[in-house]
Amino acid sequence: MLDRAVQAALRPALAHVAGLLVRMGIGADAVSLAGFATGMAAAVAIALQRPMVGLALLLLSRLLDGLDGAVARATQPTDRGGFLDITLDFLFYAAIPLAFAIADPLHNALPAAVLLASFVGTGSSFLAFAVLAEKRGLTDTTLPGKSFYFLGGLTEATETIAAFAAMCLWPAWFPPLAYGFAALCAVTTALRIGWGWQRLR
Repeated sequence: MLDRAVQAALRPALAHVAGLLVRMGIGADAVSLAGFATGMAAAVAIALQRPMVGLALLLLSRLLDGLDGAVARATQPTDRGGFLDITLDFLFYAAIPLAFAIADPLHNALPAAVLLASFVGTGSSFLAFAVLAEKRGLTDTTLPGKSFYFLGGLTEATETIAAFAAMCLWPAWFPPLAYGFAALCAVTTALRIGWGWQRLR
């Protein structure tokens, strides 16, 4: 829901940093891999009950995730890069709830499982529509230049990162935060199914 506004606000700063990285010879794939490694380090920190360290690494990871696209646009975007980016993103999103479950299995395992199940709905509806949008030649005019057609909803990347940040700041509140965000994800999945049903008629 907030991704378009946030990306528009960050785009000039990201483009500037991306230009520096390109001049240093750093490619988009390397930035994607660095962001993924940082995200996995965040998950490890959370699993080891160091949520504030996890939060710092998580935010750095998402900064790198924004930079990889900016670097790609400053050079030459590739299908391989788009594939790598979206795949690593989904692995990162799954790792954070799993990390909270490992940190406190007694209290967090079930809400983490519910949250992960809700991610299956948002992720599959997003990717399924993107595949068929490509087949039909549909273009996303609100987020041009992306490798995939980004079907919106209540819970996009910005909202997910905000939820993860809240979980790190208040780890004892992980269960209600996870259940609440899972409910929003369910609404997003339902909306995407409805939108996809209409657009693909």
